Amino acid sequence: MLQKGIIKQINEIDFGLMSPDDIRKMSVVKIETPDTYDEDGYPIENGLMDPHLGVIDPSLKCRTCGFRGGECQGHFGSIDLARPVIHVGFGDIIHKILRSTCNECGRILLDDSEIETYTNKMNELKENGENLNGLIKEIYNVARKDECPHCGAEQEAVKIDKPISIIQGDYKLTASEVREKLERIKDEDAYILGVNPEVARPEWMVLTVLPVPPVTVRPSITLDTGERSEDDLTHKLVDILRINQRLIENMEAGAPQLIVEDLWELLQYHVTTYFDNEASGVPPARHRSGRPLKTLAQRLKGKEGRFRSNLSGKRVNFSARTVISPDPNISINEVGVPEMIAKEVTVPTYVNEWNINKMKEHVLNGPNKHPGANYVIRLDGRKMRVYDENKENIAESLEPGWIIERHLKDGDVVLFNRQPSLHRMSMMAHEVKVLPYKTFRLNLCVCPPYNADFDGDEMNMHVFQTDESRAEAKSLMRVQEHILSPRFGGPIIGAIHDHISGAYLLTRDGSTFTEEQAFQIIRKSHLAIPKRKYEDWTGKELFSLLLPDDLNMHYKAEICRHCDECLGTSCENDAYVVIENGVLEYGAIDEKAYGSFSGKILDKIVKEYGPDRAREFLDRSTDLAICGIMKTGITTSTNDEEIPEEASDRIEARLDQAEENVDKLVKAFDAGELEALPGRSLEETLEMKIMQVLGEARDKSGEIAEAYFGMDNHSVVMARTGARASMLNLTQITACVGQQSVRGGRIHRGYIERTLPHFRRNELGAKAKGFVHSSYKEGLDPIEFFFHAMGGREGLVDTAIRTAQSGYMQRRLVNALQDLKVKENGLVTDNRGKVVQTMFGEDGVDPAKSDYGHAADLDKLIDEMRVKK
Repeated sequence: MLQKGIIKQINEIDFGLMSPDDIRKMSVVKIETPDTYDEDGYPIENGLMDPHLGVIDPSLKCRTCGFRGGECQGHFGSIDLARPVIHVGFGDIIHKILRSTCNECGRILLDDSEIETYTNKMNELKENGENLNGLIKEIYNVARKDECPHCGAEQEAVKIDKPISIIQGDYKLTASEVREKLERIKDEDAYILGVNPEVARPEWMVLTVLPVPPVTVRPSITLDTGERSEDDLTHKLVDILRINQRLIENMEAGAPQLIVEDLWELLQYHVTTYFDNEASGVPPARHRSGRPLKTLAQRLKGKEGRFRSNLSGKRVNFSARTVISPDPNISINEVGVPEMIAKEVTVPTYVNEWNINKMKEHVLNGPNKHPGANYVIRLDGRKMRVYDENKENIAESLEPGWIIERHLKDGDVVLFNRQPSLHRMSMMAHEVKVLPYKTFRLNLCVCPPYNADFDGDEMNMHVFQTDESRAEAKSLMRVQEHILSPRFGGPIIGAIHDHISGAYLLTRDGSTFTEEQAFQIIRKSHLAIPKRKYEDWTGKELFSLLLPDDLNMHYKAEICRHCDECLGTSCENDAYVVIENGVLEYGAIDEKAYGSFSGKILDKIVKEYGPDRAREFLDRSTDLAICGIMKTGITTSTNDEEIPEEASDRIEARLDQAEENVDKLVKAFDAGELEALPGRSLEETLEMKIMQVLGEARDKSGEIAEAYFGMDNHSVVMARTGARASMLNLTQITACVGQQSVRGGRIHRGYIERTLPHFRRNELGAKAKGFVHSSYKEGLDPIEFFFHAMGGREGLVDTAIRTAQSGYMQRRLVNALQDLKVKENGLVTDNRGKVVQTMFGEDGVDPAKSDYGHAADLDKLIDEMRVKK
């Protein structure tokens, strides 16, 4: 009979402190000896490795619970301290409590009416489940009086010398005196000071007995030499025990007070560094090698600590990591996996009567031939490794119900991830395609969501071990399901670089192919073979083969020069795209059509025809673009940035004119004739005007150079179609690099009153403050080069700092928002049911399902669907 579980709801959790009695009750043995093992290698009784504390070795039995190593959880011991020591974690709280209580009677420094008011406030907040921290902070600030309201004693100032030295007036209190003062505090006063007397007393923050963690928490390891190496915690406990022992002996022998106090101070140091070896103002305890010991706090906190490293995220089995490289021939849904990885990571497959013959093949291939098997698990649960010697016997005895751990093969679903994982598209499900060599292969269209490039990036692959996880990943995490970004509702996966240049060169006006060339392109692009026309094909006709038959749309392409009057289909740049009934009538295909972040055609296909059709369109269109580029050809060289001498002369004259204008502004400033802009000083006005003049000079020289560049120039094609770079890059190569900026202004730091020794003091001209007159092509002179390096360095440093800041910002945001949930009616609440938004996102629109952030026009969509039907 099944028993129904009793469901209980937790009302509150009280965090308390362990009393000395609790620590002793929990302890199974009193530790007195600082030694660990005897000469024969057995744990010493009452030592730090006492068998009552638990065992690790499977051959030994725990003296407390009787379980063997591996089953025994471990048990705590205790050390009775010769003198009390302050717990480093509570130094600050002890200081606040002593500062807020009477030095003589120990009462809180509030009168009876204040005590009553604050007690009522605390009870009220507690009943409402609200945070008490703000109120407790207020109490600590109010309870700072020069005279005790209860006994009238004058109060001496209590200060803290961090982390744990408490000073009253000019006298440093010993831990025993601190404990005595804390013992005098009444329960009702402790409650107002934020210490709940039901679960903690203030004096428990000063330790008289120290818990010793089980052996399982601090296991020994045996080195290759046969020597035992102890854990850092054990090292620290040995120090504590030794000093404690010496302190007891000196106290019993009646040693001078100075020696006892020195040993007591040393005991305090060892207990402090045992809890936290990075406490401010305390030198860290070190290993013999000089390495700081990793004690309790260091094990828990930070990125490498127990929570973030072992609980929130762990190293896992069935994963692989290697360098990535591009492969334009695989689908966006696929990932190329090296054969050596495919033979190492395995997929558990149940043997049944339908697949038994296939499974036998895998077993007979063995572990070295792909696709083979590495292990089999029999019906009785026994796991056997497959070797070349035993594979035939295993294949013969194979029966339904056995599990074969077979090699990864084509079609298996895996997770693929690139760190840092910043959004959901940093981890997607791909289908395996086993390939030779040693890198993971990735389709170029999937680079933007992973932010991947091929300059040495590595990625991780995780292999699913259950059918449920595979099914879930296939339906929710496949790449094609994430073409649209949840950030803005447009495509994030799309064509890049060669795909865009190729599509433009293929589809621009005048791009024609013989029927033989056209069919070669179609065949290589894996498109369905159309009927022959017996005449030349245009690139537009080839691209139309990819489009759905009922697709209708028009838009301005990326190459649009934003003319004053849009000429529509008569645009000389072929920038007005018109698609009617699945045929590209006008316009050239570029970034705006199917690029990542802005592809209008791709966006429409995903939203109206679904992810399957979108994936097929993206795979085929990128194939077509690459095949097209193979026929038309594309290349780039420094010749692309050649301009006639007449243009160079015009640019030179323009720049000289600008530098003269700067000199005029400087003269006007020196003569006091410059008028200050509203809200700006004269110096700021001068800088702004100079920046404006020099900015215009660079832009105008760029325009002069641009006038000599046509769309027959392949560098211009790349820049204008949105494939890579920009016209600004080309003008900097050709005409003028322009003003270098550091901290948002011209360069002004360097030597005293000048940027470099080559200039006069307080010189304000263009060259002296970092204007680079030269172009990259003609080359920078040494001074320009130096200023340019300053600007470049600032960019690099900024990037490095921004990455760290934004990473930590994201972590804080995720932690703050992870408990929010959206109910069916659009209400957003936190984990306590508190309403954060009455309507999700203020408009109820899911950005992932939106049309570039806006709610889709439902009436329009319904009309379109009706027309289609």
